[in-house]
Amino acid sequence: MKISVGVKIFGVVVVLLILVGAAAWYNALTAESVQSLIVDVHDTYVPAYGNLARANLRSVEEGLFARRMVIAKLQSPDDKDGYARLKQLATEKSQEADADFAAARQVIGEELADPASLENKLELTRLDTRLEFLQSRHQDYDAVLTALEGALEKGDAAEEKRRLDELDRHRDDLNAQTDVARREMLTLLGGATQMAAEKQARAVRIGLTLLGLALALGALTAALFTVNLVRPLRRLLRGTLLVQQGALDTEVPVTSRDEVGELTASFNSMVKELRSKARIRETFGRYVDPRIVEGLIDQPDRLAGTGDRREMTVLFCDMKGFTSLSEGMTPAGMVRIVNRYLALMSEPVRRNHGIIDKYIGDSIMAFWGPPFSPVAEHARLACAAGLEQLAALQTFRAELPDLTGFRRGIPQIDMRIGVATGEVIVGNIGSDVSMSYTVMGDAVNFASRLEGANKAYGTRFLVGARTVEMAGEALVFREIDQLLVEGKHEPQHVYEVLGRQGEVPLPILAMAEHYAQGLADYRERNWQAAEAAFKAALEAMPEDGASLVFLHRVQHLEAKPPPPDWKGVWTLTEK
Repeated sequence: MKISVGVKIFGVVVVLLILVGAAAWYNALTAESVQSLIVDVHDTYVPAYGNLARANLRSVEEGLFARRMVIAKLQSPDDKDGYARLKQLATEKSQEADADFAAARQVIGEELADPASLENKLELTRLDTRLEFLQSRHQDYDAVLTALEGALEKGDAAEEKRRLDELDRHRDDLNAQTDVARREMLTLLGGATQMAAEKQARAVRIGLTLLGLALALGALTAALFTVNLVRPLRRLLRGTLLVQQGALDTEVPVTSRDEVGELTASFNSMVKELRSKARIRETFGRYVDPRIVEGLIDQPDRLAGTGDRREMTVLFCDMKGFTSLSEGMTPAGMVRIVNRYLALMSEPVRRNHGIIDKYIGDSIMAFWGPPFSPVAEHARLACAAGLEQLAALQTFRAELPDLTGFRRGIPQIDMRIGVATGEVIVGNIGSDVSMSYTVMGDAVNFASRLEGANKAYGTRFLVGARTVEMAGEALVFREIDQLLVEGKHEPQHVYEVLGRQGEVPLPILAMAEHYAQGLADYRERNWQAAEAAFKAALEAMPEDGASLVFLHRVQHLEAKPPPPDWKGVWTLTEK
């Protein structure tokens, strides 16, 4: 059964509220009981004790006034006013004592009649009985006092003495009994007070115990809930970190049926989807550039087939001497050599943010431009990739003996590179069944022509004028010629990439300087000066193919001069 996190939290809160509520209810109940005790003490025991104490005092005062009344009668028989005043005082004290006894009994009687009063009913009943007896004893005392008053008025000395002795006995007995009742009432008062204090102390102890139990149980429940909630979250966090580090085989166990469990299950599904996409990228990345695959997976709208017009840089490179190398080799060996060559030549393209468009046998077509490389950098990056390909060619040459199994007779392997920058159409080209993300346009054709033009000039790396313009001063170029290629109506300036600034050897720089002078003389029809300049270039770099080509061309034109409208443009008819 699914129990949500909200229900769990609500359950913990309810349990805590019940425990705290129970402690509060018990404290309130105990406080009410203690309050009842305090009310009983205040409204019953204290007033009853006060009434008894006053009754005892009034009884003693009554006896004193009675004794003074007898003495006054005996000593001053004619002082009737004094006698009458003392008699009146004795009577008043007697009435006040009766009233106090009655008030004490009334308070005790009300307490006995209250069902919510204390449980010491027996002691109160016994005390009430004693007070009833004291009232009767006080009435007997008053009766003896009345008889004494009659004897005093008759003047019967014997009767006076007998009644006086009887009155003293009744007074002593009444005082003793009243004192006993007062002490009993005081004992009950002390017991009630002690009971109230004990109940209050017990209530405090039990209340604190219940509160402690509530807090302990609440803390235990909260700890268990926190552990059950935090532990899967921590596992989920660890899984997230592992996935972030590339461990797509991560799977977090689902240990609950709440929202955390659902989140964990969703996380596992997400990782499974990422794993599936990673397999797609890995599989198709071997056929299509991984960045294109990633873009098509993450942005399926790119499959809509629409194209964009952008300025981009295109590179073509081709292996020179592959036909001679492949003669006599098995298909498996040939594929192994080509794959190794393409792997070495593809890495510089990817390292410089280029996109490999396709492999054509031993040739590579690649392009640079947004969104895969910065707008202002794609020409420079393409040239840098070409230079790194030429450097990687040395590695490929060194591996050829192991790849072919031959130690001798391996033909010289070289490569040709052509790079052009211009406006192209980029997008998904193809049918509904099969499509290719590629570029089309004059720049693509021109790059392919430049790659082939290396054959005519004996060069390895030719680029167009727009590429030179965009690459800036990061690289060293030399102008090779002004070509009119097939499909073009305007001649194009063609340049050779010599290397990065600061890395080109001095002989090559000297050769490039002589070549530039020879090219200028060539365009001015100054055949002898041009011939001398190209010979000087060959002295600096004897293997420079372009200088050899122009040296033969100058000698040919000197023998057969071109027409007057010739402007130094050479028409390239071969691919």
